[in-house]
Amino acid sequence: MAKASKLKQLTFSLPNRIGLLSELTSFLTAAGINIEAINAYGVGDEGRFMLVTDNNGKAKKVISHMGAEVQTEEIIAVEVPNKVGRLQQVTKKISDAGIDISYVYGSPVKTRMTIVLKTADNRKALKVLNK
Repeated sequence: MAKASKLKQLTFSLPNRIGLLSELTSFLTAAGINIEAINAYGVGDEGRFMLVTDNNGKAKKVISHMGAEVQTEEIIAVEVPNKVGRLQQVTKKISDAGIDISYVYGSPVKTRMTIVLKTADNRKALKVLNK
C-alpha cells in the first residue's frame, strides 16, 4: 500500500517579514540544497518552518547563518499514489495501532504523494505502515 521511511527534518523560526521565504530559498539554492518537503507559516511576528532537504547538515549551517536556532527532528515520510482515500488509509493504520499523530503535511505531485508525519511513536508507526 505505502512505502514509509524515517527521515530527519529541520525545524526553526525566524522573525516574520515580507520576503523571508524568498530569502531562505535563495540561500538554500545558492548552496545547492534541494528542498524535498516544506511546511512554512507565520504566527504573529514569527515565521515557522519545517524542512526536509537533500542535505540537512549543509542546510542547517545556511539557516543558522540567518540567525535561526535549528532543531533536527525525526519524522516519517510515506509515499503513496495520489488517489482518493490514500491519506485516510495511512492515518487509519496509525490510529488503529493507538498512535497519536502530532502533525501531518504533504506534497502531492500528479500520480504520487509524499505525506510527512510526526507521531507519538514513530518506530511503531513505521512498523504498522510497512506491514
